[in-house]
Amino acid sequence: MTRKEKLIEQLCSLPRDFTINELTKLMKSLGYIGYAKGKTSGSRIAFYHKEKKMVINLHKPHPGNELKIYQIKEVIKFLKRSGEIK
Repeated sequence: MTRKEKLIEQLCSLPRDFTINELTKLMKSLGYIGYAKGKTSGSRIAFYHKEKKMVINLHKPHPGNELKIYQIKEVIKFLKRSGEIK
């Protein structure tokens, strides 16, 4: 099982400890580019896929590094819609 497959499996299990760093690794492995719009982006981060022209915007978790359950569900729904996961 590849690292990407393990991250997808972990994400789909709705963990309480899935970090923004793990999400960034997963999204990069799927061809998404993470970006924040300079100093004015605040706590926002987006992942963009150039070929698919798909974007997902999220708030960076704070004060901790773990994503909230609603964010994990939003990411799963987005990845299903984009055809990345079943």
